[in-house]
Amino acid sequence: MELGLVGLGKMGGNMRQRIRNAGHTVVGFDHNQDISDATDLADMVGKLTATDQPKVVWVMVPVQAIDPVVTELAELLSPGDIVIDGGNSRWTDDTRRAAQLAEKGIKFADCGVSGGVWGLENGYALMCGGDKDTIATVMPVFEALKPEGEFGFVHAGKVGAGHFSKMVHNGIEYGIMQAYAEGYELLEAADIVDNVPEAFRSWREGTVIRSWLLDLLVNALEDDTHLEKIRGYADDSGEGRWTVEAAIDHAVPVPAIAAALFARFASRQEDSPAMKAIAAMRNQFGGHAVKGAEGADPSYATPPVQH
Repeated sequence: MELGLVGLGKMGGNMRQRIRNAGHTVVGFDHNQDISDATDLADMVGKLTATDQPKVVWVMVPVQAIDPVVTELAELLSPGDIVIDGGNSRWTDDTRRAAQLAEKGIKFADCGVSGGVWGLENGYALMCGGDKDTIATVMPVFEALKPEGEFGFVHAGKVGAGHFSKMVHNGIEYGIMQAYAEGYELLEAADIVDNVPEAFRSWREGTVIRSWLLDLLVNALEDDTHLEKIRGYADDSGEGRWTVEAAIDHAVPVPAIAAALFARFASRQEDSPAMKAIAAMRNQFGGHAVKGAEGADPSYATPPVQH
């Protein structure tokens, strides 16, 4: 097949190489011309010259850039051509983009992609939404990207189903990582375990909590046993928030995912206002000592006067 690929960053660049390794032709476009195969979107579409298949363009750009790219592609492609959004888009936007392209006779599919920087070697898990004919047309590319074997690809349903599945996948990822992280902190805090990295390493075989995320944590601990080289700050891409919002909309309890999301928010606070309030209340009702802020009157740390 021929494929146009927009966005050649950490994911897109490796995806281009994996698809090429499978024998397909990929014309990639990126604003960084050092890695781009085309000067702009029009040049990329013009280089898709096969006459026996529709033009297929896979978009791997940040959320804020997707709409401008789709709008421009709507003017460059022809009826029957296909646009695939493989970014971390919100699933509720897929129907709107599909309708926009349908006005020009262009088909749309959404595809959640998981695999990160390891995807080139291991393959990418793909969760796709769209009609059967569209998915079937692009199947050779999906086969090139997915891991070897029977797993790693699902046609999850209609337009939006792929990104919804990927959203839930990422929500689960939040919860699993938070559990590993809390276990790590507890093992580090106790003085009874002499070698925390080896404890995690031992869990990689024969336990019910073994996983690829566990393998990656062990890799990180081998490089930095006490994680002293990095700051305890964790960002979120938005999909954790969307998962919690969807859970609220459907009245589905997701306490572990919600707690993991809020833990990331807490990681960004240098000095938590909520913890300040808790410390102040403990001081008021129980006379518990508080740690004064830098430059504060040290008398504040004394028990309060009862009223």
